[in-house]
Amino acid sequence: MPDFWLLLSGQMTWNWSLFVVCACTYCVYIWLITNYTALTWLSCKPMLFLVSMILLYAIVGSPLAVISHLSFSLHMIQMSILYFLIPPLLLLGIPESLFQKLTSKRFVKTTSRLRNVPIASLYLFALLFLLYHLPFMLTVLVKIPMLQNAYLFVLFILSFGMWWPMVTPDPKNRLAANQMKRYAMNSGYILLPACLLFILTAFMDSGNNALFNQLTVHLCLPPSLGYTDVLPSPFNTKYDQALSGFFMLGLHKVSLGMVMKYEGQIEVKSRYPD
Repeated sequence: MPDFWLLLSGQMTWNWSLFVVCACTYCVYIWLITNYTALTWLSCKPMLFLVSMILLYAIVGSPLAVISHLSFSLHMIQMSILYFLIPPLLLLGIPESLFQKLTSKRFVKTTSRLRNVPIASLYLFALLFLLYHLPFMLTVLVKIPMLQNAYLFVLFILSFGMWWPMVTPDPKNRLAANQMKRYAMNSGYILLPACLLFILTAFMDSGNNALFNQLTVHLCLPPSLGYTDVLPSPFNTKYDQALSGFFMLGLHKVSLGMVMKYEGQIEVKSRYPD
């Protein structure tokens, strides 16, 4: 088997442009909460926002982004973190007082209507997410990096709309506890087809990995070499694609559970303040 790390040595790069964007975003955020709220940068919400920025850079701008292209299970872990963990963490990191201050501005009010379409965002996200992982669609997208990046960016934006009813910093648009449970259950059902796609097709696919084909364009590998020859165990099994569906389901459930537990604690504190 080829040396795994030697093959990837030329691809293990860091996206410094994204690092600057994330760092500047966090600095602006700290300036805003310092000037418009009573929070400090060590408070809970700023820490949640910081974690979201770190995760975003780690899975998009670090070498982990390259490694995730070698395996469907690693890819789905990356996608699940990007769409199921980062958006709720970032939204939970926005204080209500800061949100009210920002939305009082005229230019923000003009875009506030976009936050009232969470159901449409959920269905559209599920549809585009499913289409993205269909073999013929993925094969086309990996050949046009600009189109692929635009597609993933649209999914990222839609994921915020999907999470908005549960973790919005606007209490007027946040679902009640019973409504939140129903919405969480519905979101699981809507995303289920994509998970089942990976599990069912894992036993019918010939083993061709379009994600790996995208990476091998930049690597000097023999044409006969497949991704199962490059990846170390346990990722070089035919069950890798099936595992990706279970990973997606698991991470989605974990993120929903964390959000509902956090919101439950906030509701308790608001009802019974110290």
